[in-house]
Amino acid sequence: MPTRLPVLRHRTLRLRIAALYGVPFLLSGVALLALTNLLARSGSATAVVPVSTGVDAGAALAQAHSRIASQQAADLQQFLLGSVIALGVMVVVSGVLGWVVAGRLLRPLRTMTAAARRISHDSLHERLAVPGPGDELKDLGDTIDELLARLESAFAAQRRFVANASHELRTPLTTMRAALDVAVAKPGPVPPQTIALSARLCRELDQVDELLEGLLVLARAQHGVLPGRAALALDDLVSRALDDRAGAITAMELTVDHAGADARVEGSRVLLRRMVDNVVDNAVRHNEPGGWIRVATKVDGPVARLVVETGGAVLDQDQVAHLAQPFKRLGADRTGSDRGAGLGLSIVAAIAEAHSGMLDIQARPEGGLRVTIVLPRAVGAALTSVAAP
Repeated sequence: MPTRLPVLRHRTLRLRIAALYGVPFLLSGVALLALTNLLARSGSATAVVPVSTGVDAGAALAQAHSRIASQQAADLQQFLLGSVIALGVMVVVSGVLGWVVAGRLLRPLRTMTAAARRISHDSLHERLAVPGPGDELKDLGDTIDELLARLESAFAAQRRFVANASHELRTPLTTMRAALDVAVAKPGPVPPQTIALSARLCRELDQVDELLEGLLVLARAQHGVLPGRAALALDDLVSRALDDRAGAITAMELTVDHAGADARVEGSRVLLRRMVDNVVDNAVRHNEPGGWIRVATKVDGPVARLVVETGGAVLDQDQVAHLAQPFKRLGADRTGSDRGAGLGLSIVAAIAEAHSGMLDIQARPEGGLRVTIVLPRAVGAALTSVAAP
């Protein structure tokens, strides 16, 4: 019985339609059967009995009445049994017909459901395009198509805004940076306050530029744009990311444990590099002096995994679960640092999803974070260098 519950749960509407078709038939059949038997019994009371003459007329009449009553009872019982059997057969037939008719009526709805499930944020251009006459189901399909069109327009407008804003804002940032460089490079003594202010503004401009770059990469990943597709080794990407941050690792006196496996993935070289860089950079930036980082690439059947663990204070899993959302940070209470714009892991999640993968962030019971990226493996593909094209 438990194995049939999912089927019944998914067929509730069809069962209801079949029941609405079969139950009235059953009730009307029972009413017709009861009425027929009442008429038959009333008709049997008016049966004609042959008249006998002679001495034994009374006994013969009683005997005839008895035979007729027995025969009528047997006939009524036979009639009732046949009626019940016929009613049972017709109930089964009506139930089957109701099931078939309900399935035919719901076929367009199942088609719409399957089409709607295939449509995701990167395929909003698809439509249900329900064929058939202009009935209620076609009206529903057309309404869903209009909703998809509005969603596609909204998503496209959002992505265009982020991309355009990221590009357009770089021009004033470059101008401001150049003005600071000119002010500091003027001949003659420059006041120390001016040099300190220039350095601070340059750091702030670097953070704004990093934020704009992150928004651009996030918009590209969410739009499903995968430039420069190639087969890459996750372990090579990790090694390159660790080498690029060797200075920061040494400055914070971090211990790095790197265990690699032949985990190959296929996708955008630029985005996959950015994904791994963000994960490693997050582990280095939000760590404590003298802490540790454990990085491992693994192969698990059809998928490749990148696992990055860090130590530190015990974190709240409810807060950690929101780190993949844009501009979400744990703040200085996590590691004593509030650097970053809160886009790093959200970019990682978007890139992983664009490559049919996923990002999982867990708070370690002993303290710190465990970040896991799962991507489909690239089997039998020729590897491409992770160096910039």
